[in-house]
Amino acid sequence: MEYQEVLENARKTILNCKVCPECNGLACGNTLPGPGSKAPGNGAHDNWKAWKAIKLNMDTFAPDTPVNTECEMFGRKCSLPLLTGPIGAMTQYSKDDVTIAFNDGVIQAAYEAGIIDCFGDGLTPNTLAGSRDSANRYPGCAIPVLNPLPNEEIRQKIEMLEDSATLALAIVVDSAGLSHWKVKGFGPGSKTVEDLKYLKSFTKKPFIIKGIMTAKAAEKAVEAGADAIIVSNHGGRALPETPATAEVLPEIVQAVKGQTTIIVDGGIRHGSDMVKALSLGADAVLICRPFAVSWFGGGAEGVKTYIEKLRSEFIDAMYMVGARKLEDLNPDMVRV
Repeated sequence: MEYQEVLENARKTILNCKVCPECNGLACGNTLPGPGSKAPGNGAHDNWKAWKAIKLNMDTFAPDTPVNTECEMFGRKCSLPLLTGPIGAMTQYSKDDVTIAFNDGVIQAAYEAGIIDCFGDGLTPNTLAGSRDSANRYPGCAIPVLNPLPNEEIRQKIEMLEDSATLALAIVVDSAGLSHWKVKGFGPGSKTVEDLKYLKSFTKKPFIIKGIMTAKAAEKAVEAGADAIIVSNHGGRALPETPATAEVLPEIVQAVKGQTTIIVDGGIRHGSDMVKALSLGADAVLICRPFAVSWFGGGAEGVKTYIEKLRSEFIDAMYMVGARKLEDLNPDMVRV
């Protein structure tokens, strides 16, 4: 299956998404609830534009040997430093709630491609349970991402997941700013360091905090016991006029590198963007919206097609900046 075929198929079925040749946040703009950004609608595009402003330094004075993209995350050997992003409710893309089917397809594709999937806990009670069952069918590659609901509700979800084959557990703290969640009465709210310490105490799995956008917040996440953080502004959906993730990544790396695993998302669309992120100090990247398009365009096969596109681009860009393994990537390989 070719990626262009995936895009063409997706245009026939997906709603509220233009399936642009480049997913850059311009066409969807301010379309909440939907795939866009919070008013005035610039956030997703700002993320994309910031990665495009960073250039790669070509340097082929290196051994002519194969590029190795393998890494280990949370005890799982991965073929790429790549995670798929969580989408809590696919109703923004479809007239039917296909969230469980979407999660199942992406988890399958991630398992077969040797990467990690992150899935959301959804807007209906059966979403998390159904997706947990998918994670059990494809063990050790899926991470549930729980919204910042009242602590006792999160605790109940953690306990439901603890004996599952999920790889880790994540709390997405920036969902406290999702206006459509508040309108629906789900009651998301901010969390303190003590809240997060309390929630971590109920799991033995690696504990991830998503929604970090400052060095100070990264330090608080480490204090709360985060085994990993995800540098993210929720694709511009939580707060308008925030910096792009590419802009804040270097200061976060400087503050907590070596103390926790650093993952970054927001506007990353190509393997070349992945090289930029890892050169700036991230350990891995997370990509979200294009996986929705890929699933609508071909199910699990469509998702794998996009993963393989990223893999090819990543290997090519690593080769041309002189990196032969992930550890070779460093700030000298990018021009900011």
